[in-house]
Amino acid sequence: MAVEERAGSRTSRLEVRLVRRGFSHPQAAVGLLGEPWLHGLSDDPVLLDALGTTADPDLALLGLGRLLEALDPAERQTLRDTLTSSKPLRDRLLSVLGASTALGDHLARHPRDWHALVTFELRDIHPGTEDFRRELQHRMRTAGTDRADALRIAYRRCLLTIAARDLSGTTDLPQAAAELADLAGATLQTALEIAAEQDPEAAGRCRLAVIGMGKCGGRELNYVSDVDVIFVAEPREGVEEHQAVQAATRLAARMMRLCSDTTGEGTIWPVDANLRPEGRNGPLVRTLASHLAYYQRWAKTWEFQALLKARPVAGDAELGAAYAEATGALVWQAAERDNFVADVQQMRRRVVDAIPARELDRQLKLAPGGLRDVEFAVQLLQLVHGRTDARLHSPTTLQALEALSAGGYVGRADAASLEAAYRFLRAMEHRIQLHRLRRTHLMPTDPADLRRLARSLAAQINDDTRADPVAALQREWKRHAVEVRRLHEKLFYRPLLDAVAELPTGAIGLSTQAAKARLEALGYADPAAALRHLTALASGVSRKAAIQRTLLPVLLGWFADSADPDAGLLNFRQVSDALGRTPWYLRLLRDESAAAEQLARVLSAGRLAPDLLLRAPEAVAMLGDPQGLLPRGRVALTQEIQSAVGRAGSAAAGVAAARAVRRRELFRTSAADVLGRFGEEPGAAVDAAGEALTVLNAATLQGALRACVAEWESANGELPTRLAVIAMGRFGGREMGYGSDADVLFVHEPLLGVLDQDAAKAAFAVCNQLRTLLASPSTEPPLLVDADLRPEGRQGPLVRTLGSYEAYYRRWSHVWESQALLRAEPVAGDPELGERFRALIDPLRYPGAGVPTPDLLEIRRIKARIEAERLPRGADPTTHTKIGRGGLADVEWTVQLLQLQHGHVVPGLRTTRTRAALAAAVEAGLVAAEDAVVLDAAWVLASRVRSAVMLVRGRAGDSFPGEARELAGVARYLGYGSGHTGELVDDYRRTTRRARAVVEELFYG
Repeated sequence: MAVEERAGSRTSRLEVRLVRRGFSHPQAAVGLLGEPWLHGLSDDPVLLDALGTTADPDLALLGLGRLLEALDPAERQTLRDTLTSSKPLRDRLLSVLGASTALGDHLARHPRDWHALVTFELRDIHPGTEDFRRELQHRMRTAGTDRADALRIAYRRCLLTIAARDLSGTTDLPQAAAELADLAGATLQTALEIAAEQDPEAAGRCRLAVIGMGKCGGRELNYVSDVDVIFVAEPREGVEEHQAVQAATRLAARMMRLCSDTTGEGTIWPVDANLRPEGRNGPLVRTLASHLAYYQRWAKTWEFQALLKARPVAGDAELGAAYAEATGALVWQAAERDNFVADVQQMRRRVVDAIPARELDRQLKLAPGGLRDVEFAVQLLQLVHGRTDARLHSPTTLQALEALSAGGYVGRADAASLEAAYRFLRAMEHRIQLHRLRRTHLMPTDPADLRRLARSLAAQINDDTRADPVAALQREWKRHAVEVRRLHEKLFYRPLLDAVAELPTGAIGLSTQAAKARLEALGYADPAAALRHLTALASGVSRKAAIQRTLLPVLLGWFADSADPDAGLLNFRQVSDALGRTPWYLRLLRDESAAAEQLARVLSAGRLAPDLLLRAPEAVAMLGDPQGLLPRGRVALTQEIQSAVGRAGSAAAGVAAARAVRRRELFRTSAADVLGRFGEEPGAAVDAAGEALTVLNAATLQGALRACVAEWESANGELPTRLAVIAMGRFGGREMGYGSDADVLFVHEPLLGVLDQDAAKAAFAVCNQLRTLLASPSTEPPLLVDADLRPEGRQGPLVRTLGSYEAYYRRWSHVWESQALLRAEPVAGDPELGERFRALIDPLRYPGAGVPTPDLLEIRRIKARIEAERLPRGADPTTHTKIGRGGLADVEWTVQLLQLQHGHVVPGLRTTRTRAALAAAVEAGLVAAEDAVVLDAAWVLASRVRSAVMLVRGRAGDSFPGEARELAGVARYLGYGSGHTGELVDDYRRTTRRARAVVEELFYG
């Protein structure tokens, strides 16, 4: 019995170790490890660790077991020894077994092929077509099987070596794709030689060249893909042309069957000749003259686009080179065809329209934002500009993109973004296909497949993949897809290309280029788009056009002073399009130079303020009013919102009205902030903006509460309880930012004679509807109401009575909840109930005995845990404004600890505001004045950076933006001039480093 218990305990410990290494099915893995051919592996930490690093440790272990089982004992021991001693082999073999069921099957059928990974690990150069061809020939000579099956086995052996280097990181994606194309060429050549052996009569009558097309021609092939080809033939001496074509057709068809047919060893890949002239309806093989006659007379635009990728890959090399030279000259004349750009654009749209609706969200290749968007954009630019620039003639997408960037046809940042996205999307495509060696371009839906895919791409995902690798993968994919779509629309659909394409060769838009150079000198990233906007704004004989022609030279200068002049010009055009016929807007432009400058600066300062303005452009009138950007007080806002709610016929309409007012006031506040209307002193500006946003959100909550109560009462009669909303967090501290949620607690008190459950039900209905309506999708920005700081968090009731709060806090409250209550402030609902709640919690947040030692240690432990666990993966702790070193959390927790310890005796500490509490601590002698200055400076700077990120990007963020233009926008907001972005980051690190030193002393002791 004791032996059994020890064995069970050992098995349990092994399962724990396997789970820690990423195994999803530890019990099954333990069973596998008990097999004789895997004996001892459970005690080999090196091998277990290596398995744990694979995309699917369970699959890798299963594949390794099958491989070892298939080997004879001596060979098995050789492999075990080599795995232990050779890290390169270990990495390559296990990475393949963990990513590809199909290659695991191949190794189980042909176990000695593991030696290929040892052989190839000794190479100091990557194999090319001739290397693969020799390998195929050698394998076929030594295989005791049918020649066709031998070719399939040899192909898989070579594929195994490519996948091993790819998955283990010893080759990059372009090189792997090139090797796959070279292997395809070698395979086609070998298949053609077999076909010639099987039909020597046909081989003696013709010269046959195989032209690789598509990804094969571009040396960027997938693991599993149709291999696109075109066949060209010429007669041998003394043979009639039609006889030669017939013979070549027999050879080509036989070669295609050798590659495409399925046998006991599977299939290699389909050979697709449908890109030939006339497609499926045309002859499989033509002579060179026949090809040229077709292209010169009948070919469509897309066929010239396809010829960009044409490359001889097998057969008669001299004939292949002649074909490439002759058709290449035709490719670079294609842009002179009528409607060339329109044809290419339409072709892309047809591809998108043909995608089944059920696949659209899963397509990596064809959907908007997919691989085809990158390829089409690059190919269009190649065809347009390659007429005069031979550097653009590469058939490989990434090489062509690099040449376009080097030639100035694509901006460097755009090219880098497209390249990064293309690499990531192709890597996803490769990993998906490798699993079962099936041709697919769809994201899997099975959770296990998604997990395997995410783990295999972890090194390429710019996000934390530890907690939820699948979610991180989805975010990375969507980020790249959005970026590809944005850049594709910018590069591919640019109307300027039509004008360039229609000009005669040698006369490519010199005046346009001069205008572009001028705009580039002013800092415009997309001068072609800027030219279009300028043309639209200044053309015509209308009064609006005349005024804008006068103002545009000045506006261009104002936009150029910003970090994003392109956005400024675009936003100005959109506002003008919306308001161009409005008399007061034309007067504003004509007579109010200060207002026009303010408009230009607001429109080019970031995304938030322009986005808010474009939803209701009439808000531009604020800029013409000297008092228009002054924040409005709580009373005025409440009166306006309550009036709007009172006129609404439903809760949804009432909340929509409140949100509309909020959107307009958000623009007022953000515009005032961008223009520096909150004062030159940074701390005062932060306080003013926080106060304005807090007042606005409180008034919005009050209005939404009234709307929801009114709807409930219209359906059910008088509300049987009183409600109060208690602000928490930055909301309660009157320190809200533009991206802050409204943290709240809901408290209610039943009316006399009302059952508690009836009151609770009504209160929940009202508060839940309030949260839903304020956050629901709309043209108005949402206000997210977060009640997670309530007792028991998300598991607890949304609304509690005052008595329930009292009972919970008396019996169950933790010290962190007392800390959170330091920010509690009634903001909406019944004022008297709110004040009673304040009275209830004051003894908790300002305890008479201060903070006991166990609670002090708990607060420090929680803070340390947050620092260790909640900082996003990859985030720089020196620049993360919230959790990073010397950031907001450091300062706020330090101040809050002082409030908990001394608030009962220092009245000034009984405030929800961080800076006010810090000042009170200095006055009470709890903090040295110089230390308080350091903490205050760090808190103010971190708050300003967060506000700047939201203003510039239009979405919240706790770290400095990674994109240079956005980072420059943040720097401009904070007062740093052009070219001084690095100084901002250095100053931030210096300021927060000093604050952290003070925190170490005051908080951690």
